[in-house]
Amino acid sequence: MPVRQLPIQVVNRIAAGEVVERPASAVKELVENAIDAGATRVDIFTEGGGRRRIAITDDGAGMTRDDLALSVDRHATSKLDDEDLLSIRTLGFRGEALPSIGAVSKLAITTRHAGEPHAWALNVDAGVKSDIVPAALSAGTRVEVTDLFYATPARLKFLKTDRTEAEAVREVVRRLAMARPDIAFSLSGEERAPVTWAAALPGAPGQLTRLGDILGADFRASAIEVHAERDGVIVEGFAAAPSLTRANALGQYLFVNGRPVRDKLILGAVRAAYADYLPRDRHPVVALFVTLDTQEVDANVHPAKTEVRFRNAGLVRALIVHALKDGLAREGKRTAANSDGAAIMAFRPGSIPRPGGGWDWRRSPSFPAAPAAPAYANALASNAFAEAAQAAFDTGTPTADVRTEPTPASNLIDSPLGAARTQIHENYIVAQTRDGLVIVDQHAAHERIVYERLKASLEQNGVQRQILLIPEIVEMDEPTVEKLVARADELEKFGLSIESFGPGAVAVRETPSLLGKTDAASLLRDLAEHMAEWDEALPLERRLMHVAATMACHGSVRSGRILKPEEMNALLREMEVTPNSGQCNHGRPTYVELKLADIEKLFGRR
Repeated sequence: MPVRQLPIQVVNRIAAGEVVERPASAVKELVENAIDAGATRVDIFTEGGGRRRIAITDDGAGMTRDDLALSVDRHATSKLDDEDLLSIRTLGFRGEALPSIGAVSKLAITTRHAGEPHAWALNVDAGVKSDIVPAALSAGTRVEVTDLFYATPARLKFLKTDRTEAEAVREVVRRLAMARPDIAFSLSGEERAPVTWAAALPGAPGQLTRLGDILGADFRASAIEVHAERDGVIVEGFAAAPSLTRANALGQYLFVNGRPVRDKLILGAVRAAYADYLPRDRHPVVALFVTLDTQEVDANVHPAKTEVRFRNAGLVRALIVHALKDGLAREGKRTAANSDGAAIMAFRPGSIPRPGGGWDWRRSPSFPAAPAAPAYANALASNAFAEAAQAAFDTGTPTADVRTEPTPASNLIDSPLGAARTQIHENYIVAQTRDGLVIVDQHAAHERIVYERLKASLEQNGVQRQILLIPEIVEMDEPTVEKLVARADELEKFGLSIESFGPGAVAVRETPSLLGKTDAASLLRDLAEHMAEWDEALPLERRLMHVAATMACHGSVRSGRILKPEEMNALLREMEVTPNSGQCNHGRPTYVELKLADIEKLFGRR
């Protein structure tokens, strides 16, 4: 078959397959054009998930008649000053969006430039352009796309339901709205209730306002501002405290020079920064903005402009990890139980609200219904009230192991975590503060303390170790022994010295001093389980932190240990000076704080 030049209509439809794969792709391209035109407001409307109709109106600069004629030709753009494809300062630059959309749909553009006496209109039907005619429009540009992919029916078969396509459109607009809080956006259509995001003030406060409007009040309440800068690269934005997590990474929003992207490098950096704070199956919620010179990033590596390539990827990754870790350490006292009122909400009874306000505990499902009392019973009740009230406090011995501490010194009550008053169920320390109370999980809290000590020792002069008088022999299956022995050098860094003792056993000769007396067999089995999940590409630093976290769990105060009052207070003081003490190594909260004002609300006192 001889080589031949493809017709322009076929070429445009091939390009459309790269640029416009679904209605959300068309919305993305058109909204980016509006932003690049200097719009301060963008209105988006869709029908049928975008396949029947997409209408986007902006108040940007608009186009002249000549620019409008060129805008629907392939590779025509106003966004490149020269031929330097590495100097991209706009969101769109390929010059393929409008001709690609027009090749597979019915496209109508009405635009007015400030230097023109009136607006101009142009239609494109399956790649066929109409004449340019005068039109009415006050300012900016209005683009309407109807019957998307009608010129390529095969593509319609790959679209999902209208609701699914509408959700994809919503996600595209959300990301662009997060990138530009200075621009007002509205999104409406038959598939959804209208939503409007007003333009926000400049700077971090306005950025957080827009993020809170989109990601929700829970993100705004738990957001931690992050910032890092080096060698012309700036990383800033907001990261949620470890209290707010998701089951997947879809809550991570990343922007490079104002462009929403999905970059594996940045996602990996976020995961590394939160490794010490979250369980393995949970993901943080973040919105990070990376700004750097356009020559240092290639935005031309993907037709839909959703991926980028950094010239110095290591620097960008290191800055992201540093910014997140610094912010998380600064707010390390936030816990999952304290930052969003979850603790108080857990105490609220699931009862029926009374018409006059408050909660009627008698109507709680757990409280049996009582027959109505006759009128004469009220007099009898008042006479016997004193005896009944006194008897109500005679409840016998407590069922839990409650030990109380006399009234503590005032200086302890003024400490951030207060003064220990009691220990219940041999695991929870109850402390009194000046304006509330704190409940501490002693095992989780001490686990974080031991972990941070191990990390600090490793960074300074190595982990101190203790030599066992008699080596402890731990029997295991041969594959497990091989895994442990292969990692012996890494374990040695933490003061755990092991060696092979035959085909199915390991000899433990030294253990970290911080752990005190420990169950070597249990520790080695846990380490072996974690090692089985490691990827060989996992950096050595992360592998070492996994080892430290496992050791910390075994070296901490166990649940069930009875603590003396001085031991409980010592643990509270250690928590106050330990970084990241709000969570244990597995991401669980170490303490719950209840403010006196909230407790009084529960009992209707305020």
